Amino acid sequence: MSQAENPTAPPANGEDRKSARLLMFVIVFIDLLGFGIVLPLLPAYADKYLAPVLGEKSNLSGLVLGLLMSSFSLMQFLFAPAWGRLSDRIGRRPVLLVGLAGSVVAYALFGIASDLSGGNAALAVALLFASRAGAGIAGATISTAQAVIADCTPPEKRKLGMALIGAAFGIGFTFGPILGFLALLLFPGKLGVTGWLASGLSAVALLLAWVKLPETRREGGPPSSRKLFDAAAFSKVLRDPAVGPVVLVSFLSTLGFGGFESTLALLNKDVMDFPEQKNFLVFACIGLVLAFTNGAYRGLAKRVPEERAMALGITLMGLGVALLALVVGMHRADQPWALKMAVLAPSLVLAVVGYALLTPSVQSLVSRRSDENRQGEVLGVNQSCSAMARILGPLAALSLYKMDALLPFILGGVVVMCMLPLMPRIRKGGLPASPSAQP
Repeated sequence: MSQAENPTAPPANGEDRKSARLLMFVIVFIDLLGFGIVLPLLPAYADKYLAPVLGEKSNLSGLVLGLLMSSFSLMQFLFAPAWGRLSDRIGRRPVLLVGLAGSVVAYALFGIASDLSGGNAALAVALLFASRAGAGIAGATISTAQAVIADCTPPEKRKLGMALIGAAFGIGFTFGPILGFLALLLFPGKLGVTGWLASGLSAVALLLAWVKLPETRREGGPPSSRKLFDAAAFSKVLRDPAVGPVVLVSFLSTLGFGGFESTLALLNKDVMDFPEQKNFLVFACIGLVLAFTNGAYRGLAKRVPEERAMALGITLMGLGVALLALVVGMHRADQPWALKMAVLAPSLVLAVVGYALLTPSVQSLVSRRSDENRQGEVLGVNQSCSAMARILGPLAALSLYKMDALLPFILGGVVVMCMLPLMPRIRKGGLPASPSAQP
């Protein structure tokens, strides 16, 4: 029987597996492209749309900004396990095709909303929320993309495959802000061009996946749950002593990074006096650091186990986030701009490098410690927990920032460092049971 006749057959050869991995790179790149576009634009939308709706001095603006960002992640929290579980049952390919089609529509809505004038501010805000929620539902298929990597990669090389996903994350995070920068430079006041471009790129990715993406799901194993939202299956993953602590680290690291990235645009504006164009470039540089670190990780992973890379990532990220509080303090002490920049730049590098070391290590451990027939579901639960962290992180950080700009960075660094005591338990969870423990 040919693969076309049997859509659940695994890739027939190495060329199909290589094609599947490359397409996953493209799909994740598209997903993060839109996310990277939105982050630096938040201050612009606050001035253009939220002020006319809520009033110039409303205390709700920070909360609404947080909700706008969090709507994307709320949908990922709800749908990532569902998409993963569905891909375990019907295959990865149809789930990814539906996700890409959804991205086409969601980014088009973003383009429409961004082109509206301030007189239609209420409609624009509604469309922005619809766009971010739709993009979150579509982007929740990233756990299915991770499952494809797991399908196509032997366990001993799993972390190299997950680093490829991390590199796509970084490159998407780079080009999103660059697109925003070019849009403002070439089309002043036409923020919608970024949404239309992201929609067009999603359409290209959809076409490529339709023509080139093979099915990678392996046949066999127990049937997965048919429930769209299965709380029992979710809880089972979190209670697993080998997987649960790793998922907790994923949650805490994303919580810290979500707060960091959501407040960085405000710090750049309020403390560093960056105009919008320079703010885009700062986020582009962050994406480049992410991409470069994930590329370097592929070499590092051949010599360093995931647990050690995670411990190093926690230390670097916690230090980098906490140092941003020093930048705020220097601003209050009226220190020179160059001195503040001399602290800001290495702080950002430390935080981003640490996060880039953590992410593929966590995804690799979660995948390697999971049943091969439940890759989509388990990776979906991990992605769902990360999405919840992306909800709570921006909401908490933006609220704390409005209270005192020091707070999100001090507390963020503390939250990240609190992961270090979990490392012995994570190492123990990866050890085989002793003979005396066997029945």
